[in-house]
Amino acid sequence: MSASAVWRFDAIGTSWEIESAQPLDAHVRDAVTAEVEAFDATWSRFRPDSLVSRLAPAGGAAPAPPDAGAMLDACAELSAATDGAVNPLVGGSLEQLGYDASYSLRAGEPLPAPVDWRARLTWDDGELRLRGPGVVDVGALGKGRLVDLVADRVPGEGVVDASGDLRVRGRRRVALEHPYDPRRAIGIVTVEDEALCASAANRRTWGDGLHHVLDARTGLPVRTVVATWAIAPTAMVADAAATALFFDGGPEYAHAHGVHWVRVLSDGRAEWSRGSRGERGEAKLFT
Repeated sequence: MSASAVWRFDAIGTSWEIESAQPLDAHVRDAVTAEVEAFDATWSRFRPDSLVSRLAPAGGAAPAPPDAGAMLDACAELSAATDGAVNPLVGGSLEQLGYDASYSLRAGEPLPAPVDWRARLTWDDGELRLRGPGVVDVGALGKGRLVDLVADRVPGEGVVDASGDLRVRGRRRVALEHPYDPRRAIGIVTVEDEALCASAANRRTWGDGLHHVLDARTGLPVRTVVATWAIAPTAMVADAAATALFFDGGPEYAHAHGVHWVRVLSDGRAEWSRGSRGERGEAKLFT
């Protein structure tokens, strides 16, 4: 499909583009806007009126949002696959390093996330409960989940692109940006009726070597992997795999979910899944 219309807007702290064969009518745009607002009002730790912000100071309980089961079940699987490196209570660790609601960007001492998060955070019997203070952060897969929800509201072929998390209806060739030089690509992949999500340590950076991908066990940014890409049937699964690939256990998680993937290590080497569909790019990092 050659898209003839593009709708650009900002949401959840990043830029979005929706490409469609025809301009989206007001009804569709309103539905997308409502979907984004509902998600943000529940899961954003950057707005004081969100559900997770209201729970953060002392904990508490609330009716479980529609997304809670799908996302937090996936977070639990990610946590198990990465030996605790992924943890939905990592929000406190991010805030400690300065990536907080006010974007203070003033880093304190690293703070590991609670290892007993499964006891503290529960989502069953129609209730979301946080026992004691804690900052829930679903960044490991939340943007992908929202991309899926938005894509469900958009008819026909096209692309929903949330700054690196894409859901494609139809067929597109997508360049994978070189993590050390945004003017270059390490390769090109074809995405057809599926999702591609990317994560990189050169995005959302501040201070000396600080970025948003933390190892929850230490409260410190990951140093061994600098960029990941994952292709899956849904953006949530692709986003989850892209996060898992920063850690040991990530390739096994991706394989279990049928995800095609590529990751670039901090020494410049690249690794990729068997059967990856990438075409060689300028950096010739994968075949």
